[in-house]
Amino acid sequence: MPWNEPGDNKPRDPWGSGGKGGDQPPDLDEVFRNLQQRLRKLFGSGQPPGKDSGSGIGVIIALALLGVALWMVADSAHIIEQTERGVVTRFGAYNRTLQPGLRFTLPRPIETVEKVDVTQIRSVSDQGSMLTRDENIVQIEFSVQYRVKNAERFLFQVRDPEGTLKQAAEAALRHAVGDSDMDYILGSGRAEVGVLTKQLIQDLLDEYRTGLEITQFNLKDARPPEAVKAAFDDATRAREDKETYKNEAEAYANTVIPEARGQASRLKQEAEGYKARVVALARGEAARFRLQAEAYAQAPEITRQRLYLDMLEQVLSSSRKVMMDSDKGNPVIYMPLDAMAPARQDGQAASPGQKVPSYNERNRVSPQSHTSGNNDLRRVDRNPNREVER
Repeated sequence: MPWNEPGDNKPRDPWGSGGKGGDQPPDLDEVFRNLQQRLRKLFGSGQPPGKDSGSGIGVIIALALLGVALWMVADSAHIIEQTERGVVTRFGAYNRTLQPGLRFTLPRPIETVEKVDVTQIRSVSDQGSMLTRDENIVQIEFSVQYRVKNAERFLFQVRDPEGTLKQAAEAALRHAVGDSDMDYILGSGRAEVGVLTKQLIQDLLDEYRTGLEITQFNLKDARPPEAVKAAFDDATRAREDKETYKNEAEAYANTVIPEARGQASRLKQEAEGYKARVVALARGEAARFRLQAEAYAQAPEITRQRLYLDMLEQVLSSSRKVMMDSDKGNPVIYMPLDAMAPARQDGQAASPGQKVPSYNERNRVSPQSHTSGNNDLRRVDRNPNREVER
């Protein structure tokens, strides 16, 4: 409804002033007095409006200053945990880094503090197809664990630290895979590729000044493409069989070679012993022959008789036949009864259970000699140059 309608003689003042100057603006002094009166009622002041208005304004200012002071104190004190670092910016620019403990700064918006956890282990993972040195494609899946080493660089040096880390990890891994063959990556070289990739990633991050430190790089999976997976599985089994046979051959060689070396050493020692024995016997025989030759040159007849007697003693000592001189009468021929007794050749009785050598074994006579009937006895005269046969 409009303020003044046609035909309506009653003025309508939106400021509530009735018919007095309905077209005039409100009185500002009256507005401020009403506001002061309400503030006095709020803070418990019983003075009427218009009296001591200056003191009311002072109370308001004091309270406002107190609130600002409390806010400044609360906004200036910061507790930095042991695992954190506080990065301070003054009007948006880096100013300093706060160490753990109770620290103070200027209130906002002059200085602001952003806390960064420098001990938290963070992780990023990715996968992709990469080309090897022998022009084969492998599917690689990897993960990188890292932490913040420099909070200032982490916040202000790069826009997306995690994205930068992922790109650096992929570039470093492609470099390491491109310098290796496929069999090496799928086989025993996976650990070496991981170590090399970690070092390359750290070098790139230091070059970019990202403030990150790599704690661990995991090459989670390395496999051939699905189209040739069956063939590579066969090749993998063949490599495993190769390693198995190689280990078995090495174990067999470690068993046979020491035995052969021991046998060779034993045979060598036996040969050396035989050589020493033969040489010593030959030298002894040669020395004995020289002595006999010297004795024979001095006394030929005596030496000849001595050699003859020594030979007879050597031959007859192992024979059980009886040799007798029968010049003075008929000899009595008898069988050697002691040979029939179970006694040893040294003249001692055999112990129970001990094998007693036979007569043929003791006299080294073959059984055919007894069956042939040639049991003649020979009689040797005291003259060594004459042998009598009966």
